[in-house]
Amino acid sequence: MKAIQMVLFLLFILAMLTALVMAELEPQFELASSLRSTKGFHHGRHGVGGAMTCNKYPRVCRVAGSQGPDCCHKKCVNVSTDRNNCGRCGKKCKYSQLCCKGKCVNHMVDKHHCGICGNKCSKGDSCVYGICSYA
Repeated sequence: MKAIQMVLFLLFILAMLTALVMAELEPQFELASSLRSTKGFHHGRHGVGGAMTCNKYPRVCRVAGSQGPDCCHKKCVNVSTDRNNCGRCGKKCKYSQLCCKGKCVNHMVDKHHCGICGNKCSKGDSCVYGICSYA
Protein backbone atom coordinates (compact mmCIF):
# COMPACT_ATOMS: atom_id res chain seq x y z
CA MET A 1 0.00 0.00 0.00
CA LYS A 2 2.86 2.40 0.85
CA ALA A 3 4.46 1.69 -2.54
CA ILE A 4 1.25 2.63 -4.36
CA GLN A 5 0.99 5.88 -2.38
CA MET A 6 4.59 6.71 -3.21
CA VAL A 7 4.06 6.04 -6.92
CA LEU A 8 0.91 8.21 -6.91
CA PHE A 9 2.77 10.94 -5.10
CA LEU A 10 5.65 10.86 -7.60
CA LEU A 11 3.20 10.95 -10.52
CA PHE A 12 1.48 13.95 -8.94
CA ILE A 13 4.80 15.79 -8.53
CA LEU A 14 5.76 14.97 -12.12
CA ALA A 15 2.42 16.31 -13.37
CA MET A 16 2.80 19.52 -11.35
CA LEU A 17 6.34 20.11 -12.60
CA THR A 18 5.27 19.44 -16.18
CA ALA A 19 2.42 21.95 -15.83
CA LEU A 20 4.78 24.58 -14.41
CA VAL A 21 7.31 24.09 -17.20
CA MET A 22 4.60 24.22 -19.87
CA ALA A 23 3.20 27.43 -18.38
CA GLU A 24 6.65 29.02 -18.48
CA LEU A 25 7.34 27.94 -22.06
CA GLU A 26 3.96 28.97 -23.50
CA PRO A 27 4.47 32.15 -25.53
CA GLN A 28 2.68 35.19 -24.22
CA PHE A 29 -0.27 36.21 -26.36
CA GLU A 30 0.23 39.78 -27.42
CA LEU A 31 -3.10 41.43 -27.90
CA ALA A 32 -1.46 44.38 -29.58
CA SER A 33 -0.37 42.28 -32.55
CA SER A 34 -3.90 40.95 -33.04
CA LEU A 35 -5.39 44.44 -33.02
CA ARG A 36 -3.19 46.08 -35.63
CA SER A 37 -4.98 48.39 -38.01
CA THR A 38 -5.95 46.67 -41.24
CA LYS A 39 -7.70 47.62 -44.44
CA GLY A 40 -11.26 48.55 -43.57
CA PHE A 41 -10.34 49.37 -39.95
CA HIS A 42 -8.18 52.43 -40.09
CA HIS A 43 -7.96 55.34 -37.72
CA GLY A 44 -5.64 58.16 -38.62
CA ARG A 45 -3.87 58.12 -35.26
CA HIS A 46 -2.71 54.49 -35.56
CA GLY A 47 -1.52 54.47 -39.15
CA VAL A 48 -1.10 51.34 -41.19
CA GLY A 49 0.38 48.63 -38.97
CA GLY A 50 0.15 50.81 -35.84
CA ALA A 51 -0.56 48.83 -32.70
CA MET A 52 -3.27 49.56 -30.17
CA THR A 53 -1.33 48.74 -27.02
CA CYS A 54 -2.97 48.68 -23.62
CA ASN A 55 -0.76 51.41 -22.18
CA LYS A 56 -2.53 53.84 -24.54
CA TYR A 57 -5.87 52.00 -24.83
CA PRO A 58 -6.47 50.04 -21.59
CA ARG A 59 -9.88 48.80 -22.77
CA VAL A 60 -8.24 46.46 -25.28
CA CYS A 61 -7.51 44.17 -22.33
CA ARG A 62 -11.23 43.58 -21.84
CA VAL A 63 -11.97 42.20 -25.31
CA ALA A 64 -12.60 38.49 -25.89
CA GLY A 65 -9.35 36.56 -26.28
CA SER A 66 -7.31 38.86 -24.06
CA GLN A 67 -4.89 37.34 -21.53
CA GLY A 68 -6.51 39.43 -18.80
CA PRO A 69 -8.19 42.71 -17.86
CA ASP A 70 -5.09 44.45 -16.49
CA CYS A 71 -2.33 46.24 -18.42
CA CYS A 72 1.28 45.68 -17.33
CA HIS A 73 4.21 46.83 -19.46
CA LYS A 74 2.08 47.08 -22.64
CA LYS A 75 0.68 43.55 -22.17
CA CYS A 76 -2.73 42.41 -21.02
CA VAL A 77 -2.49 40.22 -17.92
CA ASN A 78 -4.59 39.10 -14.97
CA VAL A 79 -2.88 40.29 -11.79
CA SER A 80 -5.01 37.84 -9.79
CA THR A 81 -3.35 34.81 -11.42
CA ASP A 82 -0.24 35.94 -13.36
CA ARG A 83 2.96 34.68 -11.67
CA ASN A 84 4.98 37.54 -13.22
CA ASN A 85 2.52 40.26 -12.17
CA CYS A 86 0.95 38.91 -8.98
CA GLY A 87 -1.24 41.51 -7.29
CA ARG A 88 0.49 44.33 -9.17
CA CYS A 89 2.62 44.86 -12.24
CA GLY A 90 6.14 43.47 -11.96
CA LYS A 91 5.65 41.48 -8.74
CA LYS A 92 7.03 38.02 -9.54
CA CYS A 93 6.27 34.90 -7.55
CA LYS A 94 9.12 32.55 -6.68
CA TYR A 95 9.57 29.51 -8.94
CA SER A 96 7.81 27.22 -6.47
CA GLN A 97 4.83 29.54 -5.99
CA LEU A 98 1.51 30.17 -7.73
CA CYS A 99 -0.38 33.46 -7.89
CA CYS A 100 -3.76 32.95 -6.21
CA LYS A 101 -6.10 35.94 -5.85
CA GLY A 102 -3.16 38.32 -6.32
CA LYS A 103 -0.93 36.72 -3.67
CA CYS A 104 2.06 34.43 -4.14
CA VAL A 105 1.44 31.15 -2.32
CA ASN A 106 3.32 27.90 -1.89
CA HIS A 107 0.67 25.48 -3.12
CA MET A 108 2.65 22.54 -1.74
CA VAL A 109 1.91 23.52 1.89
CA ASP A 110 -0.80 26.23 1.84
CA LYS A 111 -4.00 24.69 3.24
CA HIS A 112 -6.16 27.33 1.48
CA HIS A 113 -4.56 26.69 -1.93
CA CYS A 114 -3.39 23.08 -1.65
CA GLY A 115 -2.08 21.81 -4.99
CA ILE A 116 -4.03 24.46 -6.93
CA CYS A 117 -5.55 27.85 -6.23
CA GLY A 118 -8.72 27.66 -4.17
CA ASN A 119 -8.36 24.03 -3.05
CA LYS A 120 -9.03 24.37 0.68
CA CYS A 121 -8.20 21.47 2.98
CA SER A 122 -10.87 20.32 5.43
CA LYS A 123 -10.73 21.56 9.02
CA GLY A 124 -7.95 19.77 10.86
CA ASP A 125 -6.23 18.60 7.67
CA SER A 126 -2.88 19.95 6.55
CA CYS A 127 -1.42 20.39 3.08
CA VAL A 128 1.68 18.30 2.40
CA TYR A 129 3.23 18.07 -1.07
CA GLY A 130 0.12 19.74 -2.49
CA ILE A 131 -2.21 17.06 -1.11
CA CYS A 132 -4.67 17.56 1.75
CA SER A 133 -4.22 15.10 4.63
CA TYR A 134 -1.35 13.31 2.89
CA ALA A 135 -0.22 10.03 4.53
